[in-house]
Amino acid sequence: MGLLDDLEPQPVLFGLFLSMYLITVLGKLLIILAVSSNSHLYTPMYFFLSNLSLADIGSISTTIPKMIVDILTRSRDVSYVGFLTQMSFFLIFICMDDMLLTVMVYDRYMAICHPLHYSVIMNPRLCVFLALASFSVSILEALMHNLVAIQITKFKDVEISNFFCDPSHLISLSCSNTFSNNIFMYFIGIIYGLLPLSGILFSYYKIISSILRIPSSGGKYKAFSTCGSHLSFVGLFYGTCLGVYIGSFVSHSHKNSSVALVMFTVVNPMLNPFIYTLKNRDIKPAINQLCSRVI
Repeated sequence: MGLLDDLEPQPVLFGLFLSMYLITVLGKLLIILAVSSNSHLYTPMYFFLSNLSLADIGSISTTIPKMIVDILTRSRDVSYVGFLTQMSFFLIFICMDDMLLTVMVYDRYMAICHPLHYSVIMNPRLCVFLALASFSVSILEALMHNLVAIQITKFKDVEISNFFCDPSHLISLSCSNTFSNNIFMYFIGIIYGLLPLSGILFSYYKIISSILRIPSSGGKYKAFSTCGSHLSFVGLFYGTCLGVYIGSFVSHSHKNSSVALVMFTVVNPMLNPFIYTLKNRDIKPAINQLCSRVI
């Protein structure tokens, strides 16, 4: 159904979302290039940040380009295979965001709570394993959603009240009894949503407790500054995610749900590069150095 039914604002939407998409992709690529070109950033935190940037590029690339093409062609049709493909890739990259945020807070927990063992525990082999494990878990989640989709999506010529193939609208498209499928979907949401969030909250409880025991105020500030960007990203990610699902329960309006999903799928990835460049003392010099080389 897209964002708006009127045809007049469509050129405005095309320019707006194309610019937001380009800003997001260029910002993420700039972070990846800055990390890869600076040997001082060859640390676990920035390794995971590069993977997180790749996941953000993937998630926004599964939704915005299709919507831009729909605006240009004035056609909102999507095939059955296209529906499953877009939903699968969207779930993979969003779940990777979730898993990598959890891995990054574990990295900060080891750096602050166990600094003497940090370099031994967070070795390159473990970092690669955690990144691959995040990717594997994300693929598993997408496969489980596809198993449900294959069983219930026996339909054609139906409307999806969104601008992309959102998994949350999948159950509502089926005319059969969806109680067991709803239970399964909520179970997946608990496993992949609440468990990582619980791990993040518990890790930050341990981190804050360790920081408060530091005697000097300078040491406390330095410790807080190392996880400030990540904490901002976590708040933005889970805040917009909760806004999407709480808003879908409170209001069934198509416009309200679309605005919430735009915040989660478009605005959230676009703001992340600014969060890491403005609040990170290591990234800013690396980006300036990279830009000076290019110029």
